[in-house]
Amino acid sequence: MVARSAVDPGETANVLADLRHVVSPQGIDRAQKVRIGGIDQWVTIRGKDRRNPILLVLHGGPGYVLGPMSWWFQPGWEDYFTVVEWDQRGAGKTFLINNSTKLAPTMTRERMVADGAEMVAWLQKEFGKKKIFLLGHSWGSYMGLALARLRPQWFYAYIGTGQITDGPESERRGWRFAMDAARKSGNRQAIDELQAIAPYGEKGKPIPLKDLYVQRKWVGAFGGVMAYRSGNGVETKAASISPDYSADERRHLWDGNHFSQGFLLEDVIKTNMSSITSLDCPLILLEGRHDYNVNSQLAADWFAKVQAPSKQFVWFEQSGHEAMNEEPGKFLVSLVRYARPFAEKAGDAAP
Repeated sequence: MVARSAVDPGETANVLADLRHVVSPQGIDRAQKVRIGGIDQWVTIRGKDRRNPILLVLHGGPGYVLGPMSWWFQPGWEDYFTVVEWDQRGAGKTFLINNSTKLAPTMTRERMVADGAEMVAWLQKEFGKKKIFLLGHSWGSYMGLALARLRPQWFYAYIGTGQITDGPESERRGWRFAMDAARKSGNRQAIDELQAIAPYGEKGKPIPLKDLYVQRKWVGAFGGVMAYRSGNGVETKAASISPDYSADERRHLWDGNHFSQGFLLEDVIKTNMSSITSLDCPLILLEGRHDYNVNSQLAADWFAKVQAPSKQFVWFEQSGHEAMNEEPGKFLVSLVRYARPFAEKAGDAAP
């Protein structure tokens, strides 16, 4: 009989790190700074076989890093892809290793997209790849779609989840979802707070961040962020035991989130990308049926009209805004079934 040994809660991150350590001879397990856009930016690069295609993840937020949760949803991906988790300008470790005062004037959508282009070019050169996969989540889906339009020849496919399309309409629908749920449940506090910001998302008028935070609060409370759950507190706790961040880094994990939102969030929610009618690389959308944070029905409507060399849409019926966390098995299967064959056909995949 194998003896059982207790694990001190403080050692949880160390245990996860040992479990995730890539030991295969062809594998890669790197965490490093890369000089992008004139500053050091942090990436982790993991995979079981270097012959596999690269999958660059563009996290949401702005500033909401996915790397700290990747121990939960990503291990299966690493069997089929070399996965790059990048803490963007003003986010995660990149925020912590840079001077925020110097970062502030550079926090623009244009600079972020330019950073993305530099990161892709670095990966192509570093790993000798002509093409990679690009996965954008939420705010990262704005960056991802912008990059796919700018340099379609760089990508086997653009993969969007929590895809931003018509930002203002998404905001209005989110408010209506929350108000309908508040009235149905008789939640007086929610009704009063939502009514106080009405008319929310009025055409031609900006949405103040203080109003947006009220809308987001109640969208999350009524299951419009994480399906059938109030908010994403569990995911935040998962990040707090990340093996890829030190204890001090985990304590300051969301400093960059608050910093980045002040510069980028109000701007991106007023963006309407639904006028894009064509894309010159394959398009894959993986959407949570219950996503009212970034309205998934609007993404489906846009997908139906956009032209691309190849298209695939997958509904995640048990998910809201974070399908990779809510249905990790189906997310992995979708990546392997719909994305990886593009690289296999090009001979850019391990047997």
